[in-house]
Amino acid sequence: MFSLKRFSFFTLAIVIAISSAAYVNAQQPPLAIKPIRPSQKASVMQTIGVTDITITYSRPPVKGRTIFADAPATMESRAKGEATLDNQNDRKAGEPIVPYNHVWRAGANEATMFQITDDVLINGQPLKAGTYSLHTVPGKDEWTIVFNNDAGQWGSFQYDEKKDALRVKTKPQMVNDNQEWLAFSFDPVTDNSATVNLRWEKVRVPFTVEIKDVKAAWRAHADALIAANPTNEVLPLQVANTYLNRDKNYDEALKFVEQSIKIKETFGNLSSKANILWGAGKKDDALKVADAAIAKGKADKANTANFEKRVADMKAGKM
Repeated sequence: MFSLKRFSFFTLAIVIAISSAAYVNAQQPPLAIKPIRPSQKASVMQTIGVTDITITYSRPPVKGRTIFADAPATMESRAKGEATLDNQNDRKAGEPIVPYNHVWRAGANEATMFQITDDVLINGQPLKAGTYSLHTVPGKDEWTIVFNNDAGQWGSFQYDEKKDALRVKTKPQMVNDNQEWLAFSFDPVTDNSATVNLRWEKVRVPFTVEIKDVKAAWRAHADALIAANPTNEVLPLQVANTYLNRDKNYDEALKFVEQSIKIKETFGNLSSKANILWGAGKKDDALKVADAAIAKGKADKANTANFEKRVADMKAGKM
């Protein structure tokens, strides 16, 4: 016998199933075939200290075309002020790919993306950690490098100067060799800076990325990681060993090794504490901790051989 109640139950179940499937499908990105683009995508990354700098861009070729030049009057009439003229659908034969004094995406396809994991200085001017779209305003004798807060735009068509985070000036340089495919590179690199070079055709456009205080950036990363992992004794031990081996900063090294020991006493942090005390000139204290480290290591079946030899040299006055 037909049951209305049963019918309602199954109808409701079917509706829920269909709705759930529709919701799941809505959450998934649509299927798409990756296109073959004439301007191929590329990415370059440089680490300065602990700061990662990543530039993601597309690489148009020269293909015998005029790249950098003044915009003819017919071209200028299509844009006001600095507005971009980088539109292949409007570009007439013989017109430059990158007309002077107009915003250019510094590549092709999506606007070039510039990512930094810490605050930096660009040509001496501060730029906060984050992700930016990178645009330029080329000129014969001077270029403007633009870091814009709208990092998801296509080209420079929707570029809004009000969203700029920073603009800096730089001088273009003419070179003898032809760079067929646009390229970004980092060269030269120092302990706290890197020169970014945009190269295309016979033009090189440099700007400098500098970390104001590499050690402070490293310490900020370390403090954040330790705070997020309060039961991990290895992280403060790594900081302690860095202060010991790199800087001979025994006070900071001792502070962090004590933090590690407080979380969990191990052969590793006890032996490091002994080395720190020895380096600080506290030899009697160092030997006491060294003996405790060896005992802990043997109890935990750790490999203590090298450290035991070091302690023997300490006691024999060979160090």
